[in-house]
Amino acid sequence: MANEPRVWSPLRELTHFRRDFDDLFDRLLGGRLGPAFSKSTELPALESFIDNDKLVVRADLPGIDPKDVEVTVTGDTLTLRGKREQRLEESSANFIHSEVSYGSFERSLKLPGGVNADDVKASYRNGVLELTMPVPKDAAARKVTIQIEGQGKDRA
Repeated sequence: MANEPRVWSPLRELTHFRRDFDDLFDRLLGGRLGPAFSKSTELPALESFIDNDKLVVRADLPGIDPKDVEVTVTGDTLTLRGKREQRLEESSANFIHSEVSYGSFERSLKLPGGVNADDVKASYRNGVLELTMPVPKDAAARKVTIQIEGQGKDRA
C-alpha cells in the first residue's frame, strides 16, 4: 500500500542527517567543501562469482593507483584497503564542479571456508582489481529440490 507507514531506521536517519549536513556546508562554502570537511572516498563496488573452478572477486577502483591498494586474507575474510590521493593543490584549483572524493577506504568480504590465502592471485586492469582463487571442494554449489505444497511432484 502506498500510504503504509515506514518502519523507523536509525541508519537511514543518520544517512539523511549526513546528506543534509553536507548540503549545508556546500551551500555555505560556495558549492565546494574545504579540505577540513572533505568526504572520505566512496566504497568501491564489488562483485564476486564462480567461474569454472575459480572464485573471482572484482573491485572497481577507477583513478586509484594499484600501489595504493592493499589486499589481505585473514581466515575467511578478504579485505581491500586503499586511498585516492588528491593530485591538485586546493588553492590553485578553480573547480566548477567536483564529485570525486579523496581519502581512504576499506572493504571486507566473507569468503567460503577453506580458501587458502597463498592461492589468491591479484591483477589490475583498466581500473578494475580482479582477485582469483580456487574454490574449496566443500564450497561447490549444489542443486536444492523445492517441494511445492499441495502437489505430488517435486520441482527442481
